[in-house]
Amino acid sequence: MIRLRALLVKEFIQMRRDRLTFAMMVVLPVIQLLLFGFAINTDVKHLPTVVFDQSLSPESRDLLDSFSASGYFDINYIAGSFKEVNARIDNGEAKVGVVFPPDFAEHVRSGRSGSVQVIVDATDSMAASSAISTAMTIGQLRSQNIMIKRLEAVTGRVTALPYDIRIRPWYNPDFVTAFYMVPGIMGMVLTSTMVMITSMAIVREREHGTLEQLIVTPMKSYELMLGKIIPYIFVGLVQATVAMLVGILVFDLPIRGNLIELFLYTILFIVASLALGILISNVSQTQMQAMQLSFFIFMPSVLLSGFMFPREAMPEFFFQIGRFLPLTFYLQIMRGIVLKGVGIAALWPQVGALLAYTSIAVTISILKFRKKLA
Repeated sequence: MIRLRALLVKEFIQMRRDRLTFAMMVVLPVIQLLLFGFAINTDVKHLPTVVFDQSLSPESRDLLDSFSASGYFDINYIAGSFKEVNARIDNGEAKVGVVFPPDFAEHVRSGRSGSVQVIVDATDSMAASSAISTAMTIGQLRSQNIMIKRLEAVTGRVTALPYDIRIRPWYNPDFVTAFYMVPGIMGMVLTSTMVMITSMAIVREREHGTLEQLIVTPMKSYELMLGKIIPYIFVGLVQATVAMLVGILVFDLPIRGNLIELFLYTILFIVASLALGILISNVSQTQMQAMQLSFFIFMPSVLLSGFMFPREAMPEFFFQIGRFLPLTFYLQIMRGIVLKGVGIAALWPQVGALLAYTSIAVTISILKFRKKLA
């Protein structure tokens, strides 16, 4: 018992000295519990919606009011053409498009079915399923209400359903889960390996006593940072290539966009992940701290980037946290190129965000390392 007590005293003293690790052990589980408890929500609501109403009638406005009142559709855009609807969905501004034909009101008033086209971005199968089921339910309920009124007015007369909701799932019409998951898994593999590997780079040198040898060399701090990043870019490209080949050969993953663009943006994402890992390595004192910080980045990347759960279902606070994760933008790029076939014209905000993220992370790492040299 005396030896055990001495060992326990030593461990508590060591824990008290390593305040960062102690704080992470205590605070990290609480943060993750709050973060994931609030953010995970499979009931997808507030889907951004674009409307092209060629009817401009009370009947079309009445149906749109039902869509908006459901809480599942946020009518954020009023389009002036079908081309604009297409563009809004292509660049990710809208997840749902509602199109009313010019003769919609005439058909409803005459007792025929008024067709309404609901276009759904099916790259996110969970959000698409929610949108489709809700749209169909709204159409059926509104149709039933109108039919009841007509039957009351004209006893014994049976009319056609007033609303004919026609669903057009785009990009992934068969809702193949692999088409949605494989690009996300590719991003997750790169995130976990790139961040974890480079997060150990500087701190390992310090623990092994070789950092001083690097300091006395003529090597500049930015050269050291690049030397830690560049070799792993090739490792990341090999991982990305293997993952893409498996997706194509095993899961029949369609590549509808430019393959060269895909690999260029993948390199950018790899550099962003490596820069994040180098930053973690610079602020960590031990390899254990670096591993814990890497895990702290990894879990939010899984749950807040849109990999597993639609970001539209998250509260605003956690939605904004996702903007600070490189994987959030890379998933949008991957699904945009692989499933939608879009290019830089639609993806420039995500590409710009990755460029800014990489620049900031590398700059902070260089400045932080210079402080240690001083």
